Amino acid sequence: MIRAFYWRLHLGLKRRKSKRLRKQLGDNIRAIITNSKNGVFAVDPEDLEVGQKLREGGFGIGEVERLKNFITDRSRVLIVGTHVGSLAIPLSKHCQEVTAIEANPNTFELLEINLHLNAATNITPHNIFANDVPEKVEFLLNTVNSGGSKRKPKKSSFLYDFDNPEILEMEAHRLDDYLPEHDYDLVLLDIEGSEYFAMKGMPDILSKCKTLVVEFLPHHLKNVADIDVDAFLSVIPDQFTKFALPDQKQEHNVSELKTVLQHMYDANIGEEGIVFTSN
Repeated sequence: MIRAFYWRLHLGLKRRKSKRLRKQLGDNIRAIITNSKNGVFAVDPEDLEVGQKLREGGFGIGEVERLKNFITDRSRVLIVGTHVGSLAIPLSKHCQEVTAIEANPNTFELLEINLHLNAATNITPHNIFANDVPEKVEFLLNTVNSGGSKRKPKKSSFLYDFDNPEILEMEAHRLDDYLPEHDYDLVLLDIEGSEYFAMKGMPDILSKCKTLVVEFLPHHLKNVADIDVDAFLSVIPDQFTKFALPDQKQEHNVSELKTVLQHMYDANIGEEGIVFTSN
């Protein structure tokens, strides 16, 4: 209870800080241009997560360096949950092309600006919601952490709606149906609890990729998707032999996957990106 109280207090303070920044800048300031280790980026001044880290100098640089190990200058990369492009843009300098999926229309506008700012001509952006079936989905447009924007959770939580996000109805698509090309060396999914649904709608794409990186956060699985570990595992393709947990500095054979993920799920231990490989 005490931990939950302080977490709510922390999020409340961030919301007030974000509102103060907006009031100081005025409603006419759509974005701030910042120079970072990731490149030149237009970021939302109200975003106190990825946006603030880019304003302070960089975001996810270690992850970019790690992902570079799985691609070559001839690789094709698919990123589902591209946000403003903080990973896609630096990675695009080390591969042939990037397909960038971003559902949040406000974030997508910034992504398109950032592609121009960085002359990232080998990135093809798509403003769609990746899903298992074509349908209309309610989507939360978070502001304090725009990267936390997500499908409306099955179970509500202060963690997801503390900044009173606008709710937008979006058309959802199966990526196997939507994307004309299915051959990607690296597929990365970071879509705040919708990873299961997106993967369920892209079995052909996943079966052909060499490396899969997917976020695993138990509170997202429980509250946003309302699924268990078995359901999550059911959409992981079977060509992989190993998986790594970079946040925990662990590597395992895929035979240990169920045991490891069940422990993480039960203990509420998250991983920003489980890395599945076949070598």
